[in-house]
Amino acid sequence: MSSREHRFAATLTWTGAPLVVSPDGPRATYESYSRQCRVEIPGKPPLIASAAEAFRGDPKLHNPEDMLVAALSACHALSYLAECARAGIGVVSYSDEAEGVMAIHDKKMRFVAVFLRQTVVIADVAKLEQARALHKAAHESCFIANSVNFPVTHEATVSASSRIA
Repeated sequence: MSSREHRFAATLTWTGAPLVVSPDGPRATYESYSRQCRVEIPGKPPLIASAAEAFRGDPKLHNPEDMLVAALSACHALSYLAECARAGIGVVSYSDEAEGVMAIHDKKMRFVAVFLRQTVVIADVAKLEQARALHKAAHESCFIANSVNFPVTHEATVSASSRIA
């Protein structure tokens, strides 16, 4: 890495405030306020988000919980692909069925675990064991997994392609 510190910026704007306040006043009750917001990251398309449906959000929009699970999945994938590239292992395909679990822990609702269930196909059957072992290295170097206070486990299935695409 070229630097010991990297910064990432985002601007979040709550978009739920009505342009015209109703005769009853602003919607300020837990049941009635909008959970929708807009996330903008310089140079990237905006993301419209909401709370999770369980917390009265719009189920058609991304929510912070989904994005955390996706961030863990993507970080592991990118770390794993980097490890494979450095080791000269050709990855033919990679997918992950990631799942996060939230529960009450220490009297607070929080993530208690995330499970990453990768399916990986590599080009060379002779490198299967090495490719399987690289998931541990990828986990250890995953920036996002290193930043959370709950277990992130990976349950990878790695196989070799019968044909090179």
